[in-house]
Amino acid sequence: MTSERSIDSDTTGAADVSFATGDAGNDTVAATGIKAGADDAGSKAAGAAQTIVTPEMSLHDRLLDEWGMAVVGGTVAAGERLPEPDMGGDATPSRTVTREVTRVLESMGLVSVKRKAGATANPIESWNILDPQVIRWRLRGPHRIAALHELSQLRAAVEPAAARLAASNATPEHWATLTEAAIGMVAHSDHADESEYLEADILFHRTLLEASGNLMFAALGEVIASTLTGRTQHELMPKTADQTALNWHTEVAALIRKGDGAAAEATMRRIVDESDQAISHIAGDRR
Repeated sequence: MTSERSIDSDTTGAADVSFATGDAGNDTVAATGIKAGADDAGSKAAGAAQTIVTPEMSLHDRLLDEWGMAVVGGTVAAGERLPEPDMGGDATPSRTVTREVTRVLESMGLVSVKRKAGATANPIESWNILDPQVIRWRLRGPHRIAALHELSQLRAAVEPAAARLAASNATPEHWATLTEAAIGMVAHSDHADESEYLEADILFHRTLLEASGNLMFAALGEVIASTLTGRTQHELMPKTADQTALNWHTEVAALIRKGDGAAAEATMRRIVDESDQAISHIAGDRR
């Protein structure tokens, strides 16, 4: 039989938060890094199994990760209540912590909170799908490859246009940073699946978006960073970077400096397309 616990509203008038225990609960896996898990063919349980716990995490952060991953990974289906907190035998989160975590999840669109009904998971259509944390949870879930392809499609719509705009709007500081980042990628190209290459890659793409002069594009910097980080964390990067793609990064930096927007846009599109194809190739080799 399913057991339930309700948390009364506080003096601020926040809605009651109720939790259900039973089959919806998930186990917490202690880990210090993220490894590749199930792909789109995986089960719901694979999403929950990717919950990460590190010694530095507070109860707030651990509960946020547990519940967020449960919703995004599909362990808690739309309309179901959040599971009882499972801290792996550690201290149980206080009512204040559970309320705060629920409010964060509500701000992300992952749950709805109503008096008496408690906190229930929302369908994916309600999620703030561009929230970097939601992206990270999706990339740890069972539909990782599908999420990466969606992000690649977003990049294909934005980054080539950003390159074209950057050819007109980039500052000398942008030119220097783009060149520095491209050189950094080349320098670490024999270890493209490690942090140094990732840092240079993120720097290049963040700078490109900022150089466009479009604040909307620049605001997507963290989304692109989360995408690139996800590829590395989930072992979807080759050990050695593709030389042609490296040349394209260097070429984009040079074309932006020359002010050739059309060529910069076309080359940037090749970069994004190559990235998406590489994800499919690496994921396919594992099946």
